[in-house]
Amino acid sequence: MDDDDLIPRLIEAIESIAAERDRNVIVAIDGRSGAGKSTLAAALADRLESCSVIGGDSFYAGGTPDYWDSLPAADKAARVMDWRRQRPVLEALAQGVEASWHGYDWQAFDGRLESTVTVCRPASVVMLEGVYSARPELADLLDLRVLLDTEPTLRRDRLRGREGDAYRDEWEARWSEAEDHYFGSVMPPASFDLVL
Repeated sequence: MDDDDLIPRLIEAIESIAAERDRNVIVAIDGRSGAGKSTLAAALADRLESCSVIGGDSFYAGGTPDYWDSLPAADKAARVMDWRRQRPVLEALAQGVEASWHGYDWQAFDGRLESTVTVCRPASVVMLEGVYSARPELADLLDLRVLLDTEPTLRRDRLRGREGDAYRDEWEARWSEAEDHYFGSVMPPASFDLVL
């Protein structure tokens, strides 16, 4: 199924929720690494009149490879994205107020946050996209939890093309079990409002 099939379904779900609310709609687009969440969110934002997209990777918690490798899958899934920093951002936007935060500094990759502030203006639709974006700790702020369920071979091919073979193998060893835990125990498909 391509974006041309997915986007109308998402727009219909968002419009249905918006008709029952007197405020904006907060959407989480979740799914495993390489599922196409960022691509789908960008394509959806292009079709909506008023939409802000928040990249979940900005809220990476940081940590050395040795630190993450020492943790069991459940702890990795619980800690990898800092939902405590995501929460006030979503709260502000849900109230129609501009939100700002310092994203993880991926260039430094040493645990610090970027010195530049990221600002997100309120919009009719606010999307948080990324793995772990629909986590239970944010459930009260989310109007629509979407799981983008993409075939594993396609996901892996995308990740290899984007990051290279060596990175992909290292990533798989470190994070695959965390995603298995999250999508198997914390947020199984039945927990989502919409599975695409």
